[in-house]
Amino acid sequence: MSSIAIVTDTDCSLPFDLSDKYNIWQVPINILFGEESFRTEIDINDVQLFERIDREGSLPTTSAPSPGQFAEAYEAAFEAGVDEVICFTVSGEVSATFGAAVNAKELMPEKTITVVDSRSLSLGQGFVALEAAELAQAGKGRDEIIAAAKSMQARSHFFAALSTLKYLAMSGRVGHLAAGMANLLNVKPILTIRDGKLDMLEKIRTKGKAWARLVELTAEAIGDAQVERMGIVHVAALEQAKEFEALLREGVACPDEILIAGLTAGLAVHSGAGMVGVGFVLAE
Repeated sequence: MSSIAIVTDTDCSLPFDLSDKYNIWQVPINILFGEESFRTEIDINDVQLFERIDREGSLPTTSAPSPGQFAEAYEAAFEAGVDEVICFTVSGEVSATFGAAVNAKELMPEKTITVVDSRSLSLGQGFVALEAAELAQAGKGRDEIIAAAKSMQARSHFFAALSTLKYLAMSGRVGHLAAGMANLLNVKPILTIRDGKLDMLEKIRTKGKAWARLVELTAEAIGDAQVERMGIVHVAALEQAKEFEALLREGVACPDEILIAGLTAGLAVHSGAGMVGVGFVLAE
């Protein structure tokens, strides 16, 4: 094992089998249905989340991991034999997770722990953690790992299309009347990551046009560059993600390997079932 361990949270959208392969510790975002608490990807996944939402007709709330949860991950990493920990959290613009990770560090003043706000989410965060873990395994030091992570942040892009406004209406982020009218018109909002949070980029009519626009936006962002990493994220829509991958490969020079991953419940509760998106990092 390398002398540096990488810790992140489940908003990174990395499948656990992949993070286990690279010794990345993921701290779960918490999902709260009333007094019941569930840990993302441990107690609840995207499919289970929306089965319950649709059954009960209301959204749960989410909460950042506690400092204690981060401290447990840090301690597990040190017990595994590393000398220091670097933690990359979901953007502080959308979650209190960064603060919890810092507070956990302060509980362990005798340990060498660095906490970095990824300023991103989903695969924008996940690819940073993955890059850091690969560099750690290659024996690189803290400064080089953090510099590479910040470089990757600047080269990351994310575009996604919502399937419905139903769940945003449940959250109160759009009015029920407006959501109903949009659904009647088959409007599919296009989202991107801007200033560390998900932001609406465009509104497109029909799923087919929305997916075509995702491909177009991806091609425009890539331009003449090479793609270093690419992944497709979805919310309880694996078959649609595979269909979108085929469409994406037709329109864009994609890498041979494209990661397909669930968005994970901590983020999915805000986007709704059926969302499909693409995250990618351009080569330097």
